Amino acid sequence: MDGPVQEPKDNQRKSRADKGTGEVIGELWALVKDYAKQETVDPLKRLGRFVGFGAPGSILLGLGGLFIMLGALRALQTETGRHLTGSLTWVPYAATFVVTALFALFAVKAIGRTRKGRGAADTEGTRA
Repeated sequence: MDGPVQEPKDNQRKSRADKGTGEVIGELWALVKDYAKQETVDPLKRLGRFVGFGAPGSILLGLGGLFIMLGALRALQTETGRHLTGSLTWVPYAATFVVTALFALFAVKAIGRTRKGRGAADTEGTRA
């Protein structure tokens, strides 16, 4: 339905008086059906593609972050030698937790900033 609208030729035009009730109802049904498809099915297909790429991408990014933080934890445990032993064994866990929480905070703030920016642009375009 995105293509140019073609006007019917003179010999194809029929006035409303020439059309029967069944033909008008048939055209109306086709119009309603095409409109419903345009406004429901097509956006759902686009949403499906968005989710189809977004969900696996977010899962892979989350797993990558998890493995990086586990690597950092293991590095803190092994590379600090005897400095974080005994009653200080909790320090690598706390440091890893704080860094992970900071990354999560930055991600949430970036998501909120993106939504605010899009919302302002969307509302300007809809004003008449």
